[in-house]
Amino acid sequence: MITRPAVIAHRGASGLRPEHTLEAYRIGIEQGADFVEPDLVMTRDGVLVARHENEISGTTDIAERAEFADRRTTKAVDGRELSGWFTEDFTLAELRTLRARERLPELRPDSAAYDGRFGVVTLEEIVDLVREESGARGRPIGIVAELKHAAYFDGIGLPIDRALLPLIAGLGRDDPFFIECFEPGILRRLRGQTEVRLVQLLAETGSPPDGAPISYAEMVTPSGLAEIARYADAVGPAKALIVPRGPDGASLAPTSLVADAHEAGLLVFPWTFRSENFFLPAELRRGEDLRAHGDAAAEYRQFYDLGVDAVFSDFPEQAVAARD
Repeated sequence: MITRPAVIAHRGASGLRPEHTLEAYRIGIEQGADFVEPDLVMTRDGVLVARHENEISGTTDIAERAEFADRRTTKAVDGRELSGWFTEDFTLAELRTLRARERLPELRPDSAAYDGRFGVVTLEEIVDLVREESGARGRPIGIVAELKHAAYFDGIGLPIDRALLPLIAGLGRDDPFFIECFEPGILRRLRGQTEVRLVQLLAETGSPPDGAPISYAEMVTPSGLAEIARYADAVGPAKALIVPRGPDGASLAPTSLVADAHEAGLLVFPWTFRSENFFLPAELRRGEDLRAHGDAAAEYRQFYDLGVDAVFSDFPEQAVAARD
């Protein structure tokens, strides 16, 4: 059970090191995170690797690798046409030759200084790291694993649950492991396959990319939350679904989403807390430099006071400090 707001290192300490690298996860744990969060996509040979998207030109050096130039292609993923290089066109061995890069170098030049130092890692390696760090630190550290593009991977013959289930065999509700996705279809399917707790992610606008006949706006109503509670244990809403922002970028009055979700028996894990002025509400920005850090502590405190059960943070140390 979660007895206080948990801090989830979003893609690791991704404000400090290139995301989804073992170094980013390790630093997140060192800074006190209770969980780390890998985004999971599939390789051609059916292995789960941690990348923000299956298109990897923004997070690796793939575009500079002449031996892979002919793999550049255009695909429709979740209704969007994307051009680049895709994990499902590479074996794990090929992906291991790539080097990770900072996804937001303009905002995070200090992290970008670590470009090229770290490689692409598998879920299995992240599980091993978390187990090792839990033992060394004498405290439980968990994983909140996001499944990306589940219906898309189904459609190309790489069902993501087929790769996931052997790695979580034997885990149940009492283990510090959650599976999250924007797509209700895969979560409903997993509900019959595992006791691991499930999280329905909720975007600020639009509808689930798997074609589910419901919008996110409908999902955050009391009746929508009651339906989510039939197959999931928590919701992961965009922050603006809890504290909206006005046209000037300033915070508006909070919604009833946290209370409504708790009434339905769901935990609430909002995303994503980032410290740069670029991401903060107008009243918490400090100075004109969008890369500079504003009063992120005030935002954490507001959400903790609203009763959230966890936060996804790019800067776990700050989330822990604001909580403790």
